Amino acid sequence: MAALVLLRSGLARPCGAQMALLGRTLGRRPAVLAAVADRSVPARRSHSSPQQGHGSSRAASLHWTGERAVSVLLLGLLPAAYLYPGPAMDYSLAAALTLHGHWGLGQVITDYVHGDTPIKLANTGLRNFLPNPLKEEITFRSPKGLQCISPLMQTVEETPQPIPAKIKGHIPKWINGNLLRNGPGKFEFGEDKFNHWFDGMALLHQFQLENGTVTYRSKFLQSNSYLTNSQHNRIMVSEFGTLAMPDPCKSVFARFMSRFEMPQPSDNASVNYVVYKGDYYASSENIFMYKVDPETLETKEKVDWSKFVAVNGATAHPHYESDGTTYNMGNSYGKHGSRYNIIQVPPQKSNCSDTLEGAKVLCSIAPMDKMKPSYYHSFGMSENYIIFIEQPIKLNLLKIITSKLHGKAIFEGISWEPQYNTCFHVVNKYTGEVLPGQWYSKPFASFHQINAFEDHGCVVLDLCCQDDGTTLSTYKLQNLRRSGEGLDQIYDSISRAFPRRFVLPLNVNSDTPVGKNLNPLSYTLARAVKDADGKVWCTHENLHPEGFEKVGGLEFPQINYSKYNGRRYRYFYGCGFGHLVGDSLIKVDVETKNFKIWQEDGSYPSEPVFVPVPNATAEDSGVILSVVVSPAENCSAFLLVLDAETFRELGRAEVAVPMPYGFHGVFTSH
Repeated sequence: MAALVLLRSGLARPCGAQMALLGRTLGRRPAVLAAVADRSVPARRSHSSPQQGHGSSRAASLHWTGERAVSVLLLGLLPAAYLYPGPAMDYSLAAALTLHGHWGLGQVITDYVHGDTPIKLANTGLRNFLPNPLKEEITFRSPKGLQCISPLMQTVEETPQPIPAKIKGHIPKWINGNLLRNGPGKFEFGEDKFNHWFDGMALLHQFQLENGTVTYRSKFLQSNSYLTNSQHNRIMVSEFGTLAMPDPCKSVFARFMSRFEMPQPSDNASVNYVVYKGDYYASSENIFMYKVDPETLETKEKVDWSKFVAVNGATAHPHYESDGTTYNMGNSYGKHGSRYNIIQVPPQKSNCSDTLEGAKVLCSIAPMDKMKPSYYHSFGMSENYIIFIEQPIKLNLLKIITSKLHGKAIFEGISWEPQYNTCFHVVNKYTGEVLPGQWYSKPFASFHQINAFEDHGCVVLDLCCQDDGTTLSTYKLQNLRRSGEGLDQIYDSISRAFPRRFVLPLNVNSDTPVGKNLNPLSYTLARAVKDADGKVWCTHENLHPEGFEKVGGLEFPQINYSKYNGRRYRYFYGCGFGHLVGDSLIKVDVETKNFKIWQEDGSYPSEPVFVPVPNATAEDSGVILSVVVSPAENCSAFLLVLDAETFRELGRAEVAVPMPYGFHGVFTSH
C-alpha cells in the first residue's frame, strides 16, 4: 500500500485606545482611582519596562502593581483583553475579568488578584459596581478587526550567508549555540499555487548566538519535492492540501491516465528539527527525513524510515532519554488494515554513516477502526511509559488512497468524527507491553503534549486540547490571507486549544470499585471513574485560571525538557492564540495556575524554546527564545530573549529580512 503523506501541523488587534490610569492598593487600604489620562496609546502587553527601551517608541507598557486588586476606568474602546500586567505580575486562579454592558465611558473592569475583595472607587460617578466574578459566569467576545497577516504567509527569498543582527537590550553571553527553526517559506512555483499552509516548501532558519552577538541565515531544504518543482517551475509533487495537476503539455488521454498512477510521495520536511544519534534532521510526518548540518544549514542525506522499520512515516515530535535513546511513533498500512507503531532508536552509531540502524518497533496497536485510524501529531512519555492518544480525527484510508483518482487533495480524507470517544493507550517503553487498562474521555482533539509523569500508581498527562477537531481545514492559505470581517469570521469559527490535565490510574482490575473517583492525587481535580464494563472514564482538570479565554487559548507548549520531561514539573511555556497564529508568549505555573504574558501589538512570536542557565538548579532558571515576525512594512523580524523566571524582556536581535510564520524548532548548544 502506498506510503501516505500525512498532516503537518502548526496552528493585531486594532491598536490605539484612550485609557485611564491605574490605582493600586497599599497593604489592605482601598486604592483610589487615579486621574484620567486623555491620550491615545497603542495597546502593548510587553513585560519590558520603559527604561529598557527594547520595543517600539510608540508602544506603552501597562504596569499593574497592586498586591490585592486593581481597578481601571476605561475611556474609549479598550477591551479587557488589552489590559495585561507589567513586570512580575501573575494572574491567579481567582483572577478574572467581568465584562458588564458595552464598551465606552464609565466601563469598569476589576481584576481580583489572589482572590481578595474588590477595591472601592472614589467618586467616579458610576452608578453600580460590578458583581463578584467568582460568582458569575464570564463570557468573552472574540476580538474584532484582526490585523491582516497575509504577508506572513508569502514566499520569501533565502538568506544563505549569515548576516549580523542589530542588538537592542542585552543578549546574555552564556547563550552559545544555534536556534534552528523550520517552516514553510515558498508557496508557489510559476503559476501554480499551494492551497494549504502546511504545503509550503521547507525553509530552514538559523539564529547563531555567541558571546552576546547574533547572526541569521536561512536556506531552503533541498528536498526532491523542492528541486523537482523548481526544475519544472510548477507544482509536480502533491502536498497535504494541494493535488499536483497533470502536465498540460500531455495529451488529453495521457492526462486522464495519469490519475491512475501512484502519486509520488512528498519529502518536504517542513515541520521540525529532530535528533537521532546526535545528528539533526529536518522532519515532517511522511516517510522521509533529511539530515541537515546545523552550522551551515546544508541539506545532506535523505533517510527513508521504511528502510529500517515497517512504518509509512513517523511524527516530527520524538521523545529523548538522557542517554540519547529516542522514541517515536509511526503508522503502518497493509492488507489487514493499519497499525500504530512505537519505535525505539538506539543512541549510538555503529559507524560514521549510520542513520537509523538498530531502530525497532517496540509494539503495534490496532486502531478502533482499521480502515479509519486516528491522526496524531505527538505523544506523551513518562519515566516508564509511552502514552498514545487515539482521537476522533480520522484518516479515511480509502479516500486518501483514491484521492488522486478523484482529483482530491489528501486532507479531504481527514475528518472530525466525534461519534468516537478519545482513547488513551499506555505502553511500557522498556518491555513493549501494552497495559490492559481501558481509559476513555469525551471526544477532544490534541496536537501537542505538554508533559507526562507518574505518581502514586497513576500517569498524569498534560496536553493542549480542543473540543472540536475541524480546524485543519481552517488553515487553508485563502483563509489565512483574508482581511477585515472575513478574517474575523475565520477566527471565530475555530476551536481554541487549552491546557488540560488527565490522570490515568494504572492499577485497575476486576476488584476496583465502580463509580468511585480513582484519582488519589490531592493536587489535581482530574477524575477517573470505572464503569460497570471495566472502562475508566477520565475527566480533565483545566491547567489555566478563569479568564484565560481572553488570550485565545494556548498552543506550541514547551518545558525545561532536558531536566523535567517525564517528571513532575511546575512550569510550561506556549503561544497565546488571539489570532490564527500565535500573538503572545505565555508562562503557566501548573501548581498555582498563575500565568505571565509577553505581547506586543502587531507582533507574532513563534513557539518558545527554553534554554537553561548552565548548572542551574531552579526549574525556570533560563531564557525563552522566540522568533517574532510582523506583517507590517518596514518592521524587522527579531529574535526575542526573555528571562524565563520573570518573563521580562532581556533583549532582541533584529534582522531586516522578511520571514514567514513557522512551525517548530530546537536549540543546539556549542
